[in-house]
Amino acid sequence: MHVLLATEGTFLEARILKIVFVEPPKDYWFVMGEYLPPPFGLIQLAAYVEREIPDAKIEIVDCNAEEINWIGLERRLETLNPDMVGVSSVATCNAFVTLRAAQTAKKVNPEALTVTGGQHFTALAQESLEKYPELDVIIRGEGEKTLTELIGNFGKANESIQGLSYRNGEHIINTPTRPLMKDIHDLPYPGYHLTEKHLNNYHFTAMGGRDAPYALIEGSRGCPHKCTFCTQWSHWGGICRTKTPERIADEIAHCYNRYGSRFIWLTDDNFGVERASGLGEELLKHRLGDDLEWFIQLRCDDVIKIQDDLPLLHKAGLEWVMMGVESPWDSTLKTFKKGITADDSRRAIKILKDNGILAHAMFVIGERKDTHASITYLREFANEIDPDFVIFTVLTPFPGTAIYDEARLNNWIEDPNWANYDMAHAIMPTESLSRLEVQEELWMCYRSFYGSWGRRFKGVFSKNSIKRRVSWHMLGQGIVGQFKTLF
Repeated sequence: MHVLLATEGTFLEARILKIVFVEPPKDYWFVMGEYLPPPFGLIQLAAYVEREIPDAKIEIVDCNAEEINWIGLERRLETLNPDMVGVSSVATCNAFVTLRAAQTAKKVNPEALTVTGGQHFTALAQESLEKYPELDVIIRGEGEKTLTELIGNFGKANESIQGLSYRNGEHIINTPTRPLMKDIHDLPYPGYHLTEKHLNNYHFTAMGGRDAPYALIEGSRGCPHKCTFCTQWSHWGGICRTKTPERIADEIAHCYNRYGSRFIWLTDDNFGVERASGLGEELLKHRLGDDLEWFIQLRCDDVIKIQDDLPLLHKAGLEWVMMGVESPWDSTLKTFKKGITADDSRRAIKILKDNGILAHAMFVIGERKDTHASITYLREFANEIDPDFVIFTVLTPFPGTAIYDEARLNNWIEDPNWANYDMAHAIMPTESLSRLEVQEELWMCYRSFYGSWGRRFKGVFSKNSIKRRVSWHMLGQGIVGQFKTLF
């Protein structure tokens, strides 16, 4: 079987590969409780390939949704016998899981081409290929066009395909970086139809409950801000490309009407002012049910800027906003290049709560200047501004960030195990605290906030239904106790 594939103004005659995209068996981040998200990166890639090569043989194996363990994955791959296996790599803490899936594919068929990408392997493409023979190809940066061209060349990597890193004998070839798509409206809707038989398994218990199908939608790619601990800046080259509120509302309505999704997580690390202010009106045009709930991530200063739009957004289903508060210390915020102040955080929390929207704050401990006293004040600040939901994290040197480069240069990294790069394990000490002391401080942060019986009582009996649900869930999961097991 052959197909004519258009690539950058030329046509390639391409034999169709049998492609299996794999979401490996893995544990999800316990801090957020019990949940199972759809494999968004895979279904977005698969939908693009499907559109560009309509005759492609594509299968998605979502091990968690299908309740497949490692032995089960091996058997599925034996049955499917793919030419190419594309393995999901969502975060650094999943790197070894990605590698194990590639090993499994090679065990089944040594000739199968194993491919992965994502922010971790983009940042460490050279050393990953040098160290892990089970990986054949790493797609760096934006994956859709690069993967499609690779498939169009029958899985044969070569230097004419931008954005590839691959092994050629004993040499590692890194082709030039592929320019980003100019317009992400050219992306198809995510390929939820490829996982349709498992849609009822995708859920976020704390947010949408077990019975509310859960979908992810991408409203933008990239972020214009330069936070030193975030991988977004380097991965997307500091460029932010956005979809219009109309397109985002259309995708939400599609998931709501076609797949029954009732809880939508907009994946953007920073949703932005322009789209947030227009999305409420566009969603209301679709006349979706009152059972629609959606979640976004916004900067604290952006919440302040759009406060007049929040009533309409809330009416359209916005129930939950997560913000990076990070620290009560303006000096630390400057070190992180956050571009906000502690007062911005205080104001943003109040604005959200006044509008009946769940205020979710993220904090970071473990910055080099942190001491017992500075983290104690952070706990006091969290209690003072009193968000509805808090996640405390440890400063983690993710590959591709300024923090990673600085930590590696100065030999601060004491834990090289990628599996622990989950923001819940202390990876490096501060100037005055050992790694163990940082880990203990993290547990004390959770105990201070969630151990308050007054806060628990107000949470489980809150008038806000989302806050009640989250409070009961956090109480039942015993999150505070789980943090104590980490040291």
